[in-house]
Amino acid sequence: MPHNLQTKPAPAEAGPQRLDLSRFASANRKRLSAPGLRTFLAIADLWSLNEEERRLVLGYPSRSTYHNWAKLAREHREFTLDVDTLTRISAVLGIHQALGILYGTEPEGVAWLRGPNSATVFGGNPPLALVTSGSLDALLTVRRFVDAARGGIYMAPNAVDEAFVPYDDADVVFR
Repeated sequence: MPHNLQTKPAPAEAGPQRLDLSRFASANRKRLSAPGLRTFLAIADLWSLNEEERRLVLGYPSRSTYHNWAKLAREHREFTLDVDTLTRISAVLGIHQALGILYGTEPEGVAWLRGPNSATVFGGNPPLALVTSGSLDALLTVRRFVDAARGGIYMAPNAVDEAFVPYDDADVVFR
């Protein structure tokens, strides 16, 4: 009997659970591809990525493939991206979302991406250098970094937080 990885997890009492890979099914990837790529293109415009950088972020498809995807996406036509490309788009969307939470305006988030960064993982380079390196691991590293910062793990304070003065006992009023 063949081993089927796409079955749903069995109830706990039925023995070992199988991984549910249905989210990687062609129908799901087809449903996500055009809207995902349209969103990626809008973020790439915001970040001022050139064509080469966009292709590197997407896993370096050929120019003709990239332009075909972009055309189909803009025309709201259906096509199916592979799991790697969708994972890369998801990472970009996550970075964009986290920057929107961490910074008050989109230009501030873009400035952080484009500016030198002294965090060990960036080695003085702009985070965008990792994002556009072509490496999925590097892209996910930036995603993890901004997610950690968004979650409260230390990152240099933004302009609003720099002026924050902690409360002391005199600030607490009981009525």
